[in-house]
Amino acid sequence: MTTDESVSASQKRVAAERAVDFIQPGMVVGLGTGSTAAYAVRRLGALLSAGTLKDVVGVPTSRATEALAASLGVPLTTLDVHPVVDLTIDGADEVAPDLSLIKGGGGALLREKVVAQASRREIIVVDAAKLSPRLGTKWPVPVEVLPFGWRSQALFLESLGARVVVRLALDGAPYHTDQGNVVLDCDFGPIGDPAALAAKLESRAGVMAHGLFLNLTTDLLVAGPEGITHRVRGA
Repeated sequence: MTTDESVSASQKRVAAERAVDFIQPGMVVGLGTGSTAAYAVRRLGALLSAGTLKDVVGVPTSRATEALAASLGVPLTTLDVHPVVDLTIDGADEVAPDLSLIKGGGGALLREKVVAQASRREIIVVDAAKLSPRLGTKWPVPVEVLPFGWRSQALFLESLGARVVVRLALDGAPYHTDQGNVVLDCDFGPIGDPAALAAKLESRAGVMAHGLFLNLTTDLLVAGPEGITHRVRGA
């Protein structure tokens, strides 16, 4: 890890831990996936272990997060038991000025979106490098598709103007999500109308989820060299 990467990681850790300050006793909390969310999960585990925070249950957005939270003694639940989540803390791959996001670099986009849509409050934590003038400028859009006929989905995505790359696992085989689906990383370039693109993706049978998270973020914590800034949607 370079010095810059180490500083960025330290800044994200501080911002993620700050997000945990929004958690109140009795809350159902969505636990995001990825390195930034993991900082929040560790902080939550520490507060619960110390007794500083009580009566909190977590809804993990991936098996990896579930394993981490369980190892830290964070009580876990499901959306079947608690279908409404008070607050979710997660990261993002790219953030536009209106707080719309691209997510899914870690492969948990479907569960992350399910939990986000069930949440009263969605707190996203990023470093300043994730800020972008327009979605698609810095990051491709992950699209999770059924393994059945996935090549037909790739052709469909190419017809929408994407350069499609099949995400691979470490062994060189197609990567599979916790649901057993395939992820196609789609470079559309800067996206002029994310809502229109999202509608086209959602209308396609076989597309299980996409990484455009629109109108879901309520709070954005940005970690930078000068500290943490807090933005609220619509403010």
